[in-house]
Amino acid sequence: MSQTLKQTPSQTVGPYFAYAWTPELYGRRPLATNRLAARDMPGEHIRIEGIVHDGEGTPIRDCVVEIWQAGADGKHAPGAAGFGRCGTDDAGRYFFDTVKPGSHGDGHAPHIAVTVFARGMLSHAFTRLHFSDEAAANAEDPVLATVPDDRRDTLIAQRAETPGGVVYRFDIHLQGERETVFFDC
Repeated sequence: MSQTLKQTPSQTVGPYFAYAWTPELYGRRPLATNRLAARDMPGEHIRIEGIVHDGEGTPIRDCVVEIWQAGADGKHAPGAAGFGRCGTDDAGRYFFDTVKPGSHGDGHAPHIAVTVFARGMLSHAFTRLHFSDEAAANAEDPVLATVPDDRRDTLIAQRAETPGGVVYRFDIHLQGERETVFFDC
């Protein structure tokens, strides 16, 4: 009798070995950081901050949020803002200090690729952060065009002017009524 082989289930993500993923939370030198922009880096210096929520709206501690972005000139190159990683704190908060990315020039609005890793998730989740002050570019973005109108706001970070500088608020909801749109990659 022949036996059909099946794919084995993925191992759940977590618990994290924080000393490897986010060692700065434990007083160690980070491997990747949430501070992507040196003071002399060209472009508009911004902070992206938010809270990661579960399906009931409860903040999730011990998540990891990663970002990948272009520099202010829209290019992914040495000296561009690039890659960052931040673990969520006990209140589910994360932040990145970076520069606002420019447009790639290929019809895509300025955006940041976001990946979320959380305990109990079989696979990490991919999404994109777009900017509220880029309405015209967002309207033409081919990826946003694939998202139903009533869900696009889950991908838009809201700009606020604060005494400390420009802050974009981007809360992430892993499930539930306000679930962030996630993409298959």
